[in-house]
Amino acid sequence: MTAQKKRLLTGLKPTGGSLHIGNYFGALKPFLDMYGEYDSILFLADLHALTTVRSGEELRANSFAIVRDYLAAGFDPSKALLFKQSDVPEHAELAWILECLVTVPFLMQAHAYKDRTAKGEEANAGLFNYPMLMAADIILYDTDIVPVGEDQRQHVEYAREAASKFNNAYGATFKEPQGKILKEVAVVPGTDGRKMSKSYGNTIPLFGTKDEIAKAVMSIVTDSLPVLPVTHKNETFPAKNVYAIHKLFRSEDELEKIYEENRGKYKNLKEILIEDIDAFIAPMREKRALITDDVVREVLAHGSEKAREIASAKMKEVRQKIGLEL
Repeated sequence: MTAQKKRLLTGLKPTGGSLHIGNYFGALKPFLDMYGEYDSILFLADLHALTTVRSGEELRANSFAIVRDYLAAGFDPSKALLFKQSDVPEHAELAWILECLVTVPFLMQAHAYKDRTAKGEEANAGLFNYPMLMAADIILYDTDIVPVGEDQRQHVEYAREAASKFNNAYGATFKEPQGKILKEVAVVPGTDGRKMSKSYGNTIPLFGTKDEIAKAVMSIVTDSLPVLPVTHKNETFPAKNVYAIHKLFRSEDELEKIYEENRGKYKNLKEILIEDIDAFIAPMREKRALITDDVVREVLAHGSEKAREIASAKMKEVRQKIGLEL
């Protein structure tokens, strides 16, 4: 990897569920568009997943699936590190060291912990301590940039605070990372007009078959409004939900003509959208089908070897400074 580039790091939590086109345009594509500009590291956050996943088979299946998804969508492991968090034990070791530097009230401010307890639910110790594991994930690699959504800004703040506390106690050791706040590529609408979300049941699968895509698209809600001239400037026309999804796959100039020619013909518009989505997804779907478990294992093993080289060198310095090296 190129030393002159800033280092970018992000994690993938294998907690299950099939990706949909909202995931792709809202998070996956922005990452794929930017990771080549940096010395990039992408890791499978399987230790974090243990706070919620209680089945070994489920976690294993989720891990294979999410790596397969990213490879099929265009992630190139020759251009960035991709590895499994649990294959690099230095993450957990550094997390413990950082936990010994921060206070309980500090960890109690974490959004995930506060949200869980506010609902009257019990939080396990892993969830309580996870901010320091996340901080270790980041600072272990002298990360410069962490791409996050606005609601994840706290993750970077915790990492910066952990790095600062260690540096103040033992001398300059860790970089304090910067968050790269991702401006969402417009909220991707679902088939009912709300934000596309598995919890709403309004998704279009990213790697779905043509029949699955067709079923989802045909369920898109069309409003019973007067048929007005269709233009991208008119946000209230009956096919607005179809159009809002369609513009992810075609330019607005192309759609202007298509929607003018098919005013009121919602079935036609949906059939055109089905063809456009399938044409976009088919190459990824076919590529994904060829990615075996052995391919995933090979990619992760190679990445883990490289990641351990970086992590073990950093931890040798840490152990020396805190007195574990004799």
